[in-house]
Amino acid sequence: MTGPEIVFSLLGVVAVGSAILVVTTRQLVHAALWLVVSFGALAGGYLVLTAEFVAWVQVLIYVGAVVVLLLFGIMLTRAPIGESAELDSGNRWAALAVAVATASVLVTVMVMGFHDAYTPLRAGGGSAEALGASVFRTWVLPFEVLSVLLLAALIGAIVLSRSDIGPGAPEDEPPPRDEPPPRDEPRSEAEPEPGPGREGGR
Repeated sequence: MTGPEIVFSLLGVVAVGSAILVVTTRQLVHAALWLVVSFGALAGGYLVLTAEFVAWVQVLIYVGAVVVLLLFGIMLTRAPIGESAELDSGNRWAALAVAVATASVLVTVMVMGFHDAYTPLRAGGGSAEALGASVFRTWVLPFEVLSVLLLAALIGAIVLSRSDIGPGAPEDEPPPRDEPPPRDEPRSEAEPEPGPGREGGR
């Protein structure tokens, strides 16, 4: 094995190991930090494959935006930061079986589809110029369809997050009624009533 292949294999082991720790830890903050490690290892793999632009997009969007958004969501919703019994559900073995089966199917499909494919690494293959030319020439239609799909998902998320839209929205409140005029305040016992000979009785 060459040097890049060894580095790529080590980064793959780190990515897979940190991904396993993401779904097995009982602390949400630790899961988010292990997710940062997994995304960082993937970015390193892109760098080894000379896809510099994709690597920086991985760091900026996934590490710098998605994980930060996850941490802000944990803090704003006041979710439990420490160990939580809710994360230790009784279906862990079923979830593990489903995950292993899904991973086996994906790996089998990838090996059967690309076991004979080999592309020599060349400098500049993953640059912004090459990626932009590929996206906006060969894959322009899927790119536009994906943008419309993301826009629809954003609008749907806004509608679902607002409580004043939809069939369950609260009814309009009736206008406030005219308040009755304020009543005269009762006199205190210490204040004498006006009588003859006083200014109030004249």
